[in-house]
Amino acid sequence: MSGAWRGTLNRWRRRIAHALLHRVVFGETSGGRYLPNTRIAPSTCIEHEDRLQLADHVFIGAFNFIEASGGVTVGEGVQITHHVGIVSHSSHRAQRLLGRAYADWPTSAAEPRPGWIAGPVHIGPYCFIGPQVLIGAGTRLGRGCIVSAGSVLRGDFPAFSRIAGNPAQVVGDSRAGDARWLAQQPALRAHYDAWAAAADLPAEPAAPAAPAALAEPAEPAASAEPAAPAAPAASPRA
Repeated sequence: MSGAWRGTLNRWRRRIAHALLHRVVFGETSGGRYLPNTRIAPSTCIEHEDRLQLADHVFIGAFNFIEASGGVTVGEGVQITHHVGIVSHSSHRAQRLLGRAYADWPTSAAEPRPGWIAGPVHIGPYCFIGPQVLIGAGTRLGRGCIVSAGSVLRGDFPAFSRIAGNPAQVVGDSRAGDARWLAQQPALRAHYDAWAAAADLPAEPAAPAAPAALAEPAEPAASAEPAAPAAPAASPRA
């Protein structure tokens, strides 16, 4: 079955299950694998679902948008709350640069439109993505990150980062909060360490190869303002 048809069937299966049961149900498929503990809300929109690679124990809530044409990988145990946007390409600069010539501009995989930005997105295991977050093309999150609501991400973020802001920055270490909870619930340490302290989790399928990403040009450096003319020397008193 082609990726497009599989994506269509997955969308209808979610909608039918929601209509009959009035809730998000367990069980998804990704890359031909059945994921019994993964849940996706039927109101979430996924474009190019054949290029979205999911691990198990993933939760994707309501009214999210995932554009996976360049490849999107979501690791085990990731929680994506609601109204989150994940995109693997950005065309707004190309459209501004080309104006009315955008639609007819000749393109190829090797030579996309000028200003076109593309790159795969990777969200590491057990990350938490808060509401109204935007994750841009080429972003990579290490495991265990916590992303605050309203953040706008682009680039690489190390494992266990607390991330916030627009543009997003690392503002702390998520393990500090985990440690406080584990101090109150020491019996949960083994479950936590199974993913947080493991040398590696089971291998995840690699996202399909994406078009070559174009580096976004750096913002031009601000030109230095001309120095103010020197004040005239005070005349000596008589």
